Amino acid sequence: MSEEAKWYVVHTYSGYENKVKANIEKLIENRKLQDQIVEVIVPLHKVLEDKNGQRKEVEKKLYPGYVILKMLMNDETWYVVRNTRGVTGFVGPGSKPVALTEAEIKTMGIDLHITKMDVAIGDTVTVTDGPFDGSVGVVKEIHDHKRTVIVNLSIFGRETPVELDFSNMVKV
Repeated sequence: MSEEAKWYVVHTYSGYENKVKANIEKLIENRKLQDQIVEVIVPLHKVLEDKNGQRKEVEKKLYPGYVILKMLMNDETWYVVRNTRGVTGFVGPGSKPVALTEAEIKTMGIDLHITKMDVAIGDTVTVTDGPFDGSVGVVKEIHDHKRTVIVNLSIFGRETPVELDFSNMVKV
C-alpha cells in the first residue's frame, strides 16, 4: 500500500456509537479489511458523577454521535463504513469524507496512537484488572486493531477463552 491510512470521522445515530464500532469491527474481520481499516474508536473521557450521595468516576463519550476511524479511503472501505447500520455518513462537505489533520487530532485531545503489545501467541500473561484480576493465562489470539487479546484462563477448573484489553494484563 503506497498510501497511508488517515483518520476520518463518521456520524452515527445518538447512542449507537458502540454498536457501530462493533459492527464495523465485525465487517473488518469478515471481509478481511484489517490492512485497510486499521482502527475504530469511540473516544471516552473520565468524569466524576454524584449518584445517591456517592461520588463515582464514570466514562462518558467525548464526542457523542461520532466514531473515529483510521483507514485507507477507497470505494470498498467507503461503501462498507457508509452502509454499516447506525452510520448516517462521513463528516465532510456533501458526501466527500475529509481526513482529519494531525493538528485537528491533537486539539481534539484524543490519544489516537495504536498500542502494540509486547506479547505473542503462546505467551503467559497475568490479568491486572477486572473480575479475573490475578489470574494467569496463555495468549491465543491478538487483535491489535481492537487493542485486545484472547487469553485462555482456568476458570472453575476449565480452560476458558477471555477477551482482555491490552491495559488489563502484563506479560509474565
